[in-house]
Amino acid sequence: MTAGAKICGIKTDAALDAALEGGARYIGLVFFGKSPRNVDIATAARLAARARGHAKVVALVVDADDEELGEIIDAVSPDMIQLHGHETPERVAGIAKLFQLPLIKAIAVGTRDDTVRALDYVSAARLILFDAKPPKEPDALPGGNGLVFDWNMIAEVSDRVPFMLSGGLTPDNVAAAIRQTGAHAVDVSSGVESAPGVKDPELIRRFLHAVKTAKQFP
Repeated sequence: MTAGAKICGIKTDAALDAALEGGARYIGLVFFGKSPRNVDIATAARLAARARGHAKVVALVVDADDEELGEIIDAVSPDMIQLHGHETPERVAGIAKLFQLPLIKAIAVGTRDDTVRALDYVSAARLILFDAKPPKEPDALPGGNGLVFDWNMIAEVSDRVPFMLSGGLTPDNVAAAIRQTGAHAVDVSSGVESAPGVKDPELIRRFLHAVKTAKQFP
């Protein structure tokens, strides 16, 4: 089968339409006020309703408490929750038990040791998302920075955890990323934008085409 693709940071109907028409398996809605991809609850609920049945709706949060998670889940009814903060394995397990939804846990990769940390989350998270470690700046976003990490770093654990690959992917490098890592799913945000937070429908279409025509899996 072909690798699945997640278009993250959807905020508009045009971006959603391009993702769905291109065959995205997941669409991501960001609930993080500091991000240029942040979306309000009402807009997210409307977009999620349009996507339902066509792609899995993923709600991305960063170190959210139970109250915030509950509000998002009640209003948006996502299929999955993506935890993109500093959530511990115990916190992830607690969220899984409380909300009974499949979880994606993002792991920021800077060294091989970072990838090994993913093993601590496998029992609670449905998928691990390997992303590039953010820059060491006070206001750096936890993701969506357009940074690529060394894909060789995940070789030690890639056959031991179900994973999605992220970090600086674009229409031009995603096929190579799939070939090198064997990723069964890839995630993109800034790589299909014309400006921070502004999705480009044509780039979305190009990205999804590149994923579809990349390495096939048995």
